[in-house]
Amino acid sequence: MIAQATPEIEVVEENEADLEPLYTVVIYNDNITPMDFVVEVLKQVFFLGNDRAAEIMLAAHIKGSAYVQTLPKSEAEKRVGNAHRAAQIEGFPLRFTIEPE
Repeated sequence: MIAQATPEIEVVEENEADLEPLYTVVIYNDNITPMDFVVEVLKQVFFLGNDRAAEIMLAAHIKGSAYVQTLPKSEAEKRVGNAHRAAQIEGFPLRFTIEPE
């Protein structure tokens, strides 16, 4: 019989103080940024599926703003920064904000 080594499992307890606060990402409508560009940014930067990205784009278009997703603060800041850079490169005023949950 061959003895198998059991893997050592380390139990990590998460402390609430160690968890980063969650922030809500919001997108705002503008009358310049093309709808297909908005959908692509939502897909590429926020990793949304095509249908969900189109729903969010249309909600922002109709209501003026729309919820995108909730993320830890640093991740929300990173993705919003990436989205703003992508829009700036193309000359579009696409705008997102993050708000504490």
